[in-house]
Amino acid sequence: MGEILAVLSGKGGTGKTSICAAVAEALADSGETVLCIDCDVGLRNLDLALALEHGGAISFQDVCSGGYSLSQALQHPDFPTLRFLTAPAGCSASQVDTAAFGSMLQQARQYFRYILLDAPAGVEQGFRLAAFRADRIVLVTVSDPAAIRDAAETASILEGMGKSQIRLVVNRVGKRLYQKMNITIDDVMDAASLSLLGIVPEDANVTLAAAAHKPLLRHSRRGASAACRRIAARIQGKSVPITLA
Repeated sequence: MGEILAVLSGKGGTGKTSICAAVAEALADSGETVLCIDCDVGLRNLDLALALEHGGAISFQDVCSGGYSLSQALQHPDFPTLRFLTAPAGCSASQVDTAAFGSMLQQARQYFRYILLDAPAGVEQGFRLAAFRADRIVLVTVSDPAAIRDAAETASILEGMGKSQIRLVVNRVGKRLYQKMNITIDDVMDAASLSLLGIVPEDANVTLAAAAHKPLLRHSRRGASAACRRIAARIQGKSVPITLA
């Protein structure tokens, strides 16, 4: 039976979608069957992070309405065990049939080991659509005080929804910046009151890969790419050190 992971952030601009895409790629590259779903109705861009913007992906709404089957989800050309459903255009998150969405996810559990839901930033309808049915939450933040506060408040909301499997990913970590700010990763964990799933360094290759229309894991093997591979390994239950190296 497959597992559903919602990739969330309380604040926009944390790099959540890039993390979701790279972790999905890493899971697929290790041999897992993966379904990646863009839940950001209205502002979809997971296809860009996956380098699938020209792939002609169907939306999750197409599957929910019965017009298409999960087997028709777009197959990634570089990661054959990775499939993708984009967010629907021309509607709002409040117009999504949540019962049909839940039924689709239950069906997806039969075919995929991991289902990753990329939710919109904030805590509105799209956030709840993804979080409500997730078995585990990956909460992405950066190190500025506003983002950390938003992560802590988002975690409180998730706990109020009955979610207990919440892990933190700190993105865009720079050693020099942390030294200047006189903070550590432990300080960020303490402020957010969450256990750490991984840290991802500031890496220009994330932007360069998107500009080259290439998946991050095929553009680079170091930096953010390597960090997301380590996060994927921890999701699989492997013991991997948390490090920036």
